[in-house]
Amino acid sequence: QVQLVESGGGLVQAGGSLRLSCVASGRTFSNYLMGWFRQAPGKEREFVAAITWTYGTTYYVDSVKGRFTISRDNAKNTVYLQMNSLKPEDTAVYYCAARRSIVVVRSSSGYDYWGQGTQVSVSS
Repeated sequence: QVQLVESGGGLVQAGGSLRLSCVASGRTFSNYLMGWFRQAPGKEREFVAAITWTYGTTYYVDSVKGRFTISRDNAKNTVYLQMNSLKPEDTAVYYCAARRSIVVVRSSSGYDYWGQGTQVSVSS
């Protein structure tokens, strides 16, 4: 079965950087859209970024454009989220997700598989 395993979260000061990784296994992801979402306490799960596995087309929420970069390594079956210039409002649990289509959607209901999440905390 499909398994997504995130890593790379932690505590960082405002202005710092983190790189999240998501190792995907269980099938070929060539026609998949891979996404990163985040959920802060008391808030809904929010789309952050997505990338098509085959073409590498990327999508971002406006609040992270210019600061976050999503990428993938096909040989390692891994998707990354490089987060720079972190702000306290970026604090959340970050989830990796996979969608069985390359048509981008920004709603969490459009994704078929999820990782367990990794905590990112940004102090001011």
